Amino acid sequence: MNRPLILLGGGGHCKSVIEICRQLNRHVMGILDPIYPQAEPVLGVPVIGNDDDISKYVDHCDFIITVGAIENPTTRISLFNRILTHNGRFTTLIAPSATVASSATIGEGSVVLSGACVNADAQIGRNVIINTLSAVEHDSVVEDHCHISTGAMVNGDCHIGRATFIGSNATTINGITVGANVIIGAGSTVITNIYTPGVYVGSPARLVNKRP
Repeated sequence: MNRPLILLGGGGHCKSVIEICRQLNRHVMGILDPIYPQAEPVLGVPVIGNDDDISKYVDHCDFIITVGAIENPTTRISLFNRILTHNGRFTTLIAPSATVASSATIGEGSVVLSGACVNADAQIGRNVIINTLSAVEHDSVVEDHCHISTGAMVNGDCHIGRATFIGSNATTINGITVGANVIIGAGSTVITNIYTPGVYVGSPARLVNKRP
């Protein structure tokens, strides 16, 4: 039997996840958000505490991180590690309208949203967002804590490093490696391997701002 869910973060991405939970008939007990008790319910789901309350729910609930990080994944990573520290358990959500190949793997705490596709032998890590209408093609690897944004295309045999963000409608051509802690701007096209952390934009994508 599926356990109730606790969502962490009450913003826009939380709304998308709640909709998927309802389509899957998964019960969301509540949301933990840093601005509790001032936070308003999200689509009717109450905010029942903040991050310090994680330990109250580990014995009878599963967790999904619903902070939709774009520029900085630090909060998502911190929350993920905090839940692990409390021996919490994550669930994985796949929207009914998404397509996930039987040979693909999806890590714990990851979400595959409406209309997305994860194709044959693709490997998705933990705490990953595969957002609406995006695609991860055959044999590609997306490491932990990444966000593949709306409409983005990760073509076959690509490797996306840890905590990297691929922006809306961006494309990586076949066989590309994008290293860890990279941001690929919306609409960009990646045609050569990227290893230096930073922000890349354009077609072809070029480094515009290095990151530590």
